[in-house]
Amino acid sequence: MTFPELSSFPESLTFAELGLNSALLEALPASLKHPTRVQQLAIPAILAGRDLLALAQTGSGKTLAFGLPLLQQLLLQQQTQLQGAKSVQAQNAQALVLVPTRELALQVTEALQTVAGQLSTPLNIQLLCGGVALEDQLAELTAKPQVLVATPGRLLDLCKQSHISLDSIKHLVLDEADRLLEMGFWPDVQKLMAFMPKLKQTSLFSATLPEALDTLTEKLLVNEPLRVEAHKVNSVAGEIEEQLYLVNKGSKAQVLIALLKQYQWPQVLVFISARDDADAVAKRLAKAGMKVAALHGEKDQTVRSQTLADFKANRIQVLVATDLMARGIHVDALPVVINLDLPMSAPVYVHRIGRTARAGEKGLAISLVCHGEMATLTAIRSLTARELPLALLADFPVTDKPSENTSDGTADSKVERKRPPRDKQANRRSINKHSAKAFKGKR
Repeated sequence: MTFPELSSFPESLTFAELGLNSALLEALPASLKHPTRVQQLAIPAILAGRDLLALAQTGSGKTLAFGLPLLQQLLLQQQTQLQGAKSVQAQNAQALVLVPTRELALQVTEALQTVAGQLSTPLNIQLLCGGVALEDQLAELTAKPQVLVATPGRLLDLCKQSHISLDSIKHLVLDEADRLLEMGFWPDVQKLMAFMPKLKQTSLFSATLPEALDTLTEKLLVNEPLRVEAHKVNSVAGEIEEQLYLVNKGSKAQVLIALLKQYQWPQVLVFISARDDADAVAKRLAKAGMKVAALHGEKDQTVRSQTLADFKANRIQVLVATDLMARGIHVDALPVVINLDLPMSAPVYVHRIGRTARAGEKGLAISLVCHGEMATLTAIRSLTARELPLALLADFPVTDKPSENTSDGTADSKVERKRPPRDKQANRRSINKHSAKAFKGKR
């Protein structure tokens, strides 16, 4: 199937010109003056009832791009029911938003509630995810929410146990659809869809478009499907300055500490792949006198929620996180993201660094790369179509040798030397200084 594409739109549209009614316009936060690119493209399509594949960078306003038309459609349905009957019994949920992580589920719920809470006609939005007591969620479901925001695992458990019915779902949104696929949730998504009516509006939102997801969209989107691209697929926001440094694998923690001490950023999000390493790095940073915490899937949900809240409130300077945090987490004006290692999946790199430079802000993304990660770097360069040259640090000379099975010869040609080579004795003297003066960064 070939999707019609929509990629051109006037830049100066207002929310009213997108088709939102007065009730939604009055409920918008005062800070929202003009719709973002993805909102301009997606809102009219969803209001028209079309199935949609929307591709946009992280931080571009995707939640309200599907949330605002979703709320308006539900409002109109509710008003129609009230006009047609003196008393209307509460129905099962009519809209479902599926997301890959608990943190994203909470964020989406809060964003929708911010608008729904200002409506004169109330709309009930229910969060369903793991890590929360099942009894509490069952009690809240008695209020018959119109909108469900859920992670696949918890929702599927509730459906199998007949605690909830999806037979009234008219609108389905798969947020971060590529991550749902990459994290292995697709079988659960398919099982959940079996509980829903075949006739419904389906929208997929994603920052990247893996081949497997591209194939699945042909089966999922059948109602006048439309594809919109707010930005080039798999692209990185232009406001992000990317810096990559070649370092020894065993020196990464030392380089990180030196960098943090040198620039004293108010907030830094450090990404690392392994849970155990996240805790170990956090301990090293704490010993270096920094306000730091680790965040990963093995943490209790209450701890995870509190840690994220502390980071957003600037009570924590450095957050060391696994890729659990790479999707959908919005921290206002986060200045710096540091990849202590490169993610094995190239699209995850795009999502990691997309935590900074959100909503048009400037941001800095630093990646510390060792020889063993050259194949991964090549994949990232290919996906993003960016050169991403490697630089050398004067105070942290590279003594590790390239891996024969990962170096294709391209890495050396993309290493920008920061100074002329010195003899080995000079290198041994400088490696003990641990200064970060060679870093280019934003204070």
